[in-house]
Amino acid sequence: MGRLVGIWIKRVHRGPMDAADAAELVAGRGLRGDATQGGRRQVTIMSLDRWQALTSHLPGPPTPAIRRANLMVEGIDLDFSRERVLRIGDARVRIFGETRPCHQMDEACPGLQDALSPPWGGGAFGEVIEGGVIAVGSPVRWDDAAASVGQLFGAASGSELKLGPA
Repeated sequence: MGRLVGIWIKRVHRGPMDAADAAELVAGRGLRGDATQGGRRQVTIMSLDRWQALTSHLPGPPTPAIRRANLMVEGIDLDFSRERVLRIGDARVRIFGETRPCHQMDEACPGLQDALSPPWGGGAFGEVIEGGVIAVGSPVRWDDAAASVGQLFGAASGSELKLGPA
């Protein structure tokens, strides 16, 4: 099991990321008070373990806040997590895809965009499917009970799933 180690709220687009000790994830909306509300990219999540591995060679090394992700988790591998459900405290987030690093990364730290360019290096994004209050230190884990039947039986890998008699 992992844990939540950072929360940042972006009050306006392209604005600063404000650190918070606690926040509320709102189902169908995202992080309360964040400029990004609704849609499929309601919240962005970064792995501290991955961040440290990819940025240790950069000057500083840079602080994770410059990544501009909403949440930083530790002990959770976000690689190839598309369609999985991540439980953060009592809240749940369905991962829709990887967050690709943009030019803003290099504005914050030269070389950061390239450092985060490996697959899933920029973290993940998703929608809040069950809201709740979260806080730094909240437990984080994959909610495997929410996995689709297709994922459980291999349909996601391209094989046809057959239920019932042939």
